[in-house]
Amino acid sequence: MMVNYTPMLCLAAALLAGCAMPPEGTEPEDLAAWDQAVTSVGCSLETESDYLPVELQTGQTRALVQEIAAYKVASEEAVRLDSGGVRLITGACAPVPSSPAPAAG
Repeated sequence: MMVNYTPMLCLAAALLAGCAMPPEGTEPEDLAAWDQAVTSVGCSLETESDYLPVELQTGQTRALVQEIAAYKVASEEAVRLDSGGVRLITGACAPVPSSPAPAAG
């Protein structure tokens, strides 16, 4: 008899998607350095001119910067941009709520 593991794998994937884990070997200081560096370049990682300063400030490789970006998106601390980049949405990069329009009157 052949066992179909697909439903179990799908359930496991769904459960894991809800709890994002930082890249292996990453310390809280690494994540804080990433946040600070991304904030310093305007809160978004889109082009080479964004990635290079983040890499230099943190000492992280491009691959690690990208892995942390994916983790931040999965943990809802960042959002994917239409350009393919990532925007940090916490701390100093948190969106400012817009004020309601004044009532006419």
